[in-house]
Amino acid sequence: MSTATKPPIPATLENRVVNDEPMSAEAYLERERAETENRHEFIDGWIIPVTGASYPHNLIVSNINGVLRSALRDTDCRATTNDLRVALPAAKTYAYPDVVVVCGEPELDEEHLDMLYNPRVLVETLSPTTEGYDRGEKFARYRQLESLQEYVLVAQNRPYVEHYVRQDDASWRFTETAGL
Repeated sequence: MSTATKPPIPATLENRVVNDEPMSAEAYLERERAETENRHEFIDGWIIPVTGASYPHNLIVSNINGVLRSALRDTDCRATTNDLRVALPAAKTYAYPDVVVVCGEPELDEEHLDMLYNPRVLVETLSPTTEGYDRGEKFARYRQLESLQEYVLVAQNRPYVEHYVRQDDASWRFTETAGL
């Protein structure tokens, strides 16, 4: 008799997982849609709480969203903040990026309209508990989205931005900005 093995918990999330056994994506979505108070990300069957952000974190997200909203005004692109779940079905992941830009018609879950499948730009504000995951495992999963063209990481504790842009050959160009 063979025994199925549990998918490993990503090392950068080990102390944040709330379930003891992996669950299906369907069970996660049912649970998440029933839960009105808290949000959770889903990675390979593991549920990770999206905890309340600090004032500096929220201020950065709000400022980025405001700048993007203004910059995208005369385009077919729109920015939204962290309450829109992004689906990464190939990566068995559902996430709540801090800022999402979608261009053209958004591809949403048809029944619930609460999940986006075609983000163009994703922005994450780094916090001490998510920094390693946002740079590594999460970005690796995000790169599987064909629609994704840019990934931006913003430091919360200093003026520093990491910007990744998908190239024509599917590689990613990295630039950084330090200071104001």
